[in-house]
Amino acid sequence: MIHLNDRPANADADPADPTAPVGVGPHPRPWPDDPRLDPQLLAEGDRRNVLDRYRYWRLEEIVADLDTHRHPLHVAIQNWEHDFNIGSIVRTANAFNVAGVHIVGRRRWNRRGAMVTDRYLHVHHHPDVASLVEWAARAGVRLVGVDNLPGSVPLETFELPRDCCLVFGSEGPGLTEEMVGACNGLVAITQYGSTRSLNAGAAAAIAMYHWSVRWASPAGGIARPAAAAR
Repeated sequence: MIHLNDRPANADADPADPTAPVGVGPHPRPWPDDPRLDPQLLAEGDRRNVLDRYRYWRLEEIVADLDTHRHPLHVAIQNWEHDFNIGSIVRTANAFNVAGVHIVGRRRWNRRGAMVTDRYLHVHHHPDVASLVEWAARAGVRLVGVDNLPGSVPLETFELPRDCCLVFGSEGPGLTEEMVGACNGLVAITQYGSTRSLNAGAAAAIAMYHWSVRWASPAGGIARPAAAAR
């Protein structure tokens, strides 16, 4: 069953009218003859934060449709401190329709910032760095750490691989030495102000966007190098 209260009550409301209803109300009868639709949502309304094309769809049907055009980008997050930013990173991963999110460390993670968007993603748990490295080797995915550490190169000068996993650390301590050593590359986001570092959630959004500029087509498919085009 899909829960209707996926977001705060006014999350989709018109800021000029905080009492405005969220999402869409009950679907007028007769209902469409479409097995993807959820009878409860049709009867009660769909209050979820989803694209209009997914209104009234069953959760599993949305996931199945997203699976048909997911990007080959993965995201990994070291979960040592139950960091609120993990949820924010997961929510951004949903926006870019990544192939998978990998939680490294503690199995339980802070879901508050995800705003239930993790339900539409494939979330995997790795108890330690070694297990993430083993998965990446089997999958043919390169690990790229994102942190402003010595030895990192500017993100804007680095072409992220098509099949890669962006790796983020907890807010504050960043990536562990073990994780940095396991990565195939290390990038940092160039900054121009006085602060030492960006918020982890903001950094993740910038890095995912940088990947999408190179590899994601406007139509939702995957761009290929010119030499590989047919």
